[in-house]
Amino acid sequence: MAHPSQLGFQDAASPVMEELLHFHDHALMIVFLISTLVLYIIVAMVTTTLTDAYILDSQEIEIVWTVLPAIILILIALPSLRILYLMDEINDPHLTIKAIGHQWYWSYEYTDYEDLGFDSYMVPTQDLAPGHFRLLETDHRMVVPMESPVRVLVTAEDVLHSWAVPALGVKMDAVPGRLNQTAFIAARPGVYYGQCSEICGANHSFMPIVVEAVPLHHFEAWSSTMLEDA
Repeated sequence: MAHPSQLGFQDAASPVMEELLHFHDHALMIVFLISTLVLYIIVAMVTTTLTDAYILDSQEIEIVWTVLPAIILILIALPSLRILYLMDEINDPHLTIKAIGHQWYWSYEYTDYEDLGFDSYMVPTQDLAPGHFRLLETDHRMVVPMESPVRVLVTAEDVLHSWAVPALGVKMDAVPGRLNQTAFIAARPGVYYGQCSEICGANHSFMPIVVEAVPLHHFEAWSSTMLEDA
């Protein structure tokens, strides 16, 4: 959950998000080192009046400043491609959920069950319970079992939407007439918040996403209750 004045990312709640945070730190360190080197060169060039023919005309230096950036790009590209393929990998999901974007709410269908689905609307400010977050709480949460691969099929009924939960490292566009898929594993129990991340009209800011990860036996009890109420 993000908090005021937060500078970094939210705490990772899935293995993929942990990998993304590590890659972010890796790339940021490279950027920091490059910035420091460039700043040092600028200061040295401005403050000194000495010149050297070896520096002004040197094939060795030209080779270094051509090869070194290529090596740096490789050091950034290889981890990036690895994470890209990890995010695209979906192996034997234990649960499949279809998320459908509407103006301006989400609906969820648990496709492994015969009749388990519901709409998820934002809770108005005047109806919020103590401890709930304004503009982020919904009347029905998407409940998933923790430590289980969950596949999410994302689509939309009307306009473009985007199903995004930062703590889980998930963001997938919802396109009318197209079925996109993504997957995640909730590493620990908790409630994870997200919002539609594609401008979709007047109430774009008012279609939050709430994913609640619970132990498997709690999920089974919840699903049984939902099927009985259907």
